[in-house]
Amino acid sequence: MGVLDAVDRDDAYANLVLPARIAAAGLDSRDAGLATELCHGTLRWRGLYDEILSRVSNRPIEELNPTVRNILRLGVHQLLGMRTDTHAAVNETVELVRSHGVSNAAGFTNALLRRVSEKSRDEWLGEIAEGAPSRIDALAMTTSHPAWIVRALEKSLAADGRVGALESVLEADNAPGPLGLIDLHPESIASGALQKLPSECVAANYSPLAFALVDGGNPSRVTSGSSGFVRVQDEGSQLAALVLVAARPVDPHERWLDMCAAPGGKAAVLAAFSETSHAELTVNEVNPSRLPLVRSALKPWSRVVVTECDGRDFAAKPGTFDRILVDAPCSGLGALRRRPEARWRKTPVDISSLTGIQHDLLDAALVALKPGGLVAYVTCSPHVAETRSIVNKALGEHPDCVERDVASVLNTVSRTPISSNANNLSVQLWPDLHGTDAMFISLLAKRDPTTMDN
Repeated sequence: MGVLDAVDRDDAYANLVLPARIAAAGLDSRDAGLATELCHGTLRWRGLYDEILSRVSNRPIEELNPTVRNILRLGVHQLLGMRTDTHAAVNETVELVRSHGVSNAAGFTNALLRRVSEKSRDEWLGEIAEGAPSRIDALAMTTSHPAWIVRALEKSLAADGRVGALESVLEADNAPGPLGLIDLHPESIASGALQKLPSECVAANYSPLAFALVDGGNPSRVTSGSSGFVRVQDEGSQLAALVLVAARPVDPHERWLDMCAAPGGKAAVLAAFSETSHAELTVNEVNPSRLPLVRSALKPWSRVVVTECDGRDFAAKPGTFDRILVDAPCSGLGALRRRPEARWRKTPVDISSLTGIQHDLLDAALVALKPGGLVAYVTCSPHVAETRSIVNKALGEHPDCVERDVASVLNTVSRTPISSNANNLSVQLWPDLHGTDAMFISLLAKRDPTTMDN
């Protein structure tokens, strides 16, 4: 309950708060798994559960005490998402209400959960879908996504040549994704491939440095003792950094920039390659509260320069860098399976404000880029306004820049071929198709007037 309340009250991220709470409580792997399912499942299916609760209650769900509301959602998840015995789920939920100092809501909680338990999950889904005003609304409620996100995903899929895949993506958003790991030991970086794959692990599909635990268990058994070289990182995030490195051979003393580095996963990939290739890497983060995350991620590498400024300020340094990563702040709609609460935090208004920042950051990067240099523009969102629209506008404003074929670059290092479904040079990854976060990757190059290469 503490995690659910922190998410609501403090805008905390469950994937950061929950592991700390589990460690503090000393839970074994079985109980940790149960706690994770209770927390993430309740957050993921909040929209559906609120709709069901609104149908069995004579009070609007928004008017309930926030703690009672979260306890009710937790109870509904036990009933409909985990198939806990009705008697046990109701009694445990009522006791939870009492233990949190809201005993006056115990009878109310008992009555609502009894009404919820009168129908199966499938019966509730059928009833809700049948009464929905439109197909989009039906999908939104039954898959527990805000309707605006469902519409945006449908548009993004169409732009990527995946008409008809909407339900597949929504379903993938509601399933826990595979836990990706990466090996950044110097010998793996030098060879461009895994060198020390533990026996209980299997190589991943795409990134040459990625692997996963066969049993999906606690990753600390392979990350601990690795001096920070082995770490958890989604495979899509790995590819977004690797594309900048793999685009062409690295000349010694190239200058690289990670413009928006926190929390530091992609910066770590660049740091590993910059050290073996003798490139000079600057890692920047505007938010001082997130700088400790970046510094922690970069501990294994000593030659990285860390700066703190607005990424847009790099426009004042024209022609400075050979390679720039713009991992732009975005809506995060591509990581809903890992951050289940994120879907309830964003609105279409947020997209409008983010696109202005994204445009300005990419514009600054292209100004700061040397002739012949490369910029990787990346978002953990498939929303067209945050992806192709930003890239197309930048290309129109910078006639000295061209777009490179991301798939052809990645396929020089990828274990499995990656292709773009649309007639785009960029690549849009999808959780249902690639098993990664829905990462968008575009690669832009600035023409060098002194060569014919670009």
